[in-house]
Amino acid sequence: MDTNTKTLPRLMITAAGSGSGKTTITCALLRALLQKNMQPAAFKCGPDYIDPMFHSRVIGAPSRNLDLFMLGADKCRYLLAKNATQGIAVLEGVMGYYDGVSTSTQASSYELAKATSTPVILLVNAKGAALSLAATIKGFMQFRTDSNIQGVILNNINKGVFDFYKQALENECGVPLLGYFPPLPPEDTFASRHLGLVTAAEIDNLREIADRLAKVAIQTLDWDKLLSIAQQAPALSYQTYTIDKVAAVKIAVAADKAFCFYYQDSLQLLQELGAQLIEFSPLTDSSLPDCDGLYLGGGYPELYADKLSANTVLRKQIKDKLAQGMPCIAECGGFMYLNDSIVQDNQATPMVGIFNSQAIMGNKLSRFGYITLTSNNDNLLAKCGESINAHEFHYSDSTDNGTAFNAAKPLSKRSWECVHATPSIFAGYPHLHLWGNIEFARRFVAKCHEYHVAHANHI
Repeated sequence: MDTNTKTLPRLMITAAGSGSGKTTITCALLRALLQKNMQPAAFKCGPDYIDPMFHSRVIGAPSRNLDLFMLGADKCRYLLAKNATQGIAVLEGVMGYYDGVSTSTQASSYELAKATSTPVILLVNAKGAALSLAATIKGFMQFRTDSNIQGVILNNINKGVFDFYKQALENECGVPLLGYFPPLPPEDTFASRHLGLVTAAEIDNLREIADRLAKVAIQTLDWDKLLSIAQQAPALSYQTYTIDKVAAVKIAVAADKAFCFYYQDSLQLLQELGAQLIEFSPLTDSSLPDCDGLYLGGGYPELYADKLSANTVLRKQIKDKLAQGMPCIAECGGFMYLNDSIVQDNQATPMVGIFNSQAIMGNKLSRFGYITLTSNNDNLLAKCGESINAHEFHYSDSTDNGTAFNAAKPLSKRSWECVHATPSIFAGYPHLHLWGNIEFARRFVAKCHEYHVAHANHI
């Protein structure tokens, strides 16, 4: 690996906690930068799938996840440099700025900002507060001496109040206030559900909302100072990774409202390894595309269970193909789809049935957070003893989660068995970022090629 440096204007939007308006403000900034012809690149700190969907729809280009736990600092720096080709990179933080694994700052927005030398803009909810805002701002700046907080945006406040307190807060905190965002009408806010925000694809007028948010941002933010902070970011130092092609294969990727949780860099890695990715919809397509492998990502299959179940021809074809050895990665929602049924309110809805088990919906998180997966056998993705860092976040649980991997919580002694993994299948609740262990991706593509050769005369 070679070491390089890159001049990259960039900044991170962070806050005191979830629900502070980070995604709204980030989308407003991205859309405004796009309108200013500044070619923004979007990134999300942490494992979240939904926020990057909003970023992508707003700027018309893929948003990427930078996750220190799953990828490590070197790969985060590389993927930041690789994907922010020009313009300004905008990173959206996760949870509160210092919130990381358990009670530590590990894998937090703060740690990512430090690892990438990214200037930080703190978003503070100013509703119902005045000089007490200074205590919040100073607390975040001083909690770590290298906080790198270089500006503040006040949220949920009108112009008159902002103008009245701006000078006093700057004097108290020694950091510039870069503007404010007023309370928004309901039609310009994003609704939530059990896994977070609704997905971007479910908001038909997202671009219109983003345009209105951008108009507000252009009027209420100090763009000269904001851009100056981004442009003064130090050169980014990073190592490059060489990805050699394994084989030319075709991988069908489930992509619709039921299955939409994918890391863009994982998909691009498969492409660099030689895969042609072909999107299809388990909701509406009656057959698989011509393919050598299958990738069933996470999402919301429980919301579309009846429609998925009604597509009996496709369900049978997938079951038959997997029984014949077609390689398949199925994560979380994709794993639920391969169960015998999804159970909601004591009602079982038939699914593919590769596994003789039921995915039962609950009303609280079943397992969530980071884990390290260590393989108990040789399988599609891993050799026995090999590991990859992963993430879980789901409200359902299966009556048979598999035993092919051991899942261990970081900074904890808690562990459990999970995942069904054979020479051709990896299926379970954990979400993988394939850059976390590139060998896993290589083996998947190689197995797809092996399947293609074995079945070339039968497709």
